Amino acid sequence: MALLQDWRDVAYSQETDKKQLQKFWSDYFLTEKGIYEQLLANPDEAVSGTVKELAEKYEIPLMKMVGFLDGINDSLKKPNPIEEMTEDTVVSLDFDNELLYKNMVDARADWLYELPAWNKIFDAKKKRELYLEAKKMNTVVKGKKVGRNDPCPCGSGKKYKYCCGR
Repeated sequence: MALLQDWRDVAYSQETDKKQLQKFWSDYFLTEKGIYEQLLANPDEAVSGTVKELAEKYEIPLMKMVGFLDGINDSLKKPNPIEEMTEDTVVSLDFDNELLYKNMVDARADWLYELPAWNKIFDAKKKRELYLEAKKMNTVVKGKKVGRNDPCPCGSGKKYKYCCGR
């Protein structure tokens, strides 16, 4: 069975006590923060290895490494095959700096996008620009409402009420 499913069964369990689940996530977030601090210290280095090797490198349990890989996968230059991942699967942590920052903002992970290491990668202006871009990503902008007597947006030349407004 794939490791990712095992991780999701534990992390998103409906049967687990809320306090236990809350403790599980707070422990995970501390671990995640520690790994990101190490990765951001040298952002141009493409870290790779098997899932098991990376868990040993960062001194964390295998399942937490799987959770980390699940979280960072959308920010990688080339996504890892996390769905069918085993402990011997070779994975890469070669992330796109801007995409990672925006995904952290989108996830509302202020403990990650406010890490001091980002100051060495981006200046304040660039961080603000990326922050605003990330906030706009999920904003739905409605277009101008077509009035009954306006020309139909389909391009027929008829009034909307006689064309698509019926």
